[in-house]
Amino acid sequence: MRITFELESADIERFRAAFARSREVAGNAEEIDVLDAARHALDTLCVDAVPSYVRKRLVHVQRLIVMLEDDAWSLPDPDRAEVLAALAYFADPEDLIPDHLEVIGLLDDAVMLELLARRMRHVLEGYARFCAFRSTLGAPPPDPEGRSRHARALLEERNARVTGVQARRRRIAAWLSEQA
Repeated sequence: MRITFELESADIERFRAAFARSREVAGNAEEIDVLDAARHALDTLCVDAVPSYVRKRLVHVQRLIVMLEDDAWSLPDPDRAEVLAALAYFADPEDLIPDHLEVIGLLDDAVMLELLARRMRHVLEGYARFCAFRSTLGAPPPDPEGRSRHARALLEERNARVTGVQARRRRIAAWLSEQA
């Protein structure tokens, strides 16, 4: 069975308000504590018992955690704050729909994760491309000069991906302002 629903402006506003609260929580917490709470929430879920719609979005939690912990990627602060807020929301068992409610308890978490993934799709795509580049680059060579070349190549790729993300954001913002 397939059930779909539409989020209207008022619904989106509720999610924005909830996200703002999570942003405040994440801003007042240590990053490691937010990451640990998100990991704990993920680890304590009985994945087989959650609806498939939610299960498909749980991958976002894992990706967001990995991306934040990737020192070579070094996610810029504004994006980092957004990801931490999403993880804080996910880790909160008493968010818009309390997580303990069977079947629907994680529905709001899945929606929030999907909204964030859509908003940050360029960042997530850039990170995926960066990871693909790093895997083709292979492990750093053992010699100091080789390690230095390897580190420079990673940094150049990371900077190119971040610059690309920023350029896409500017183009989208310009297009949106033209539409208004």
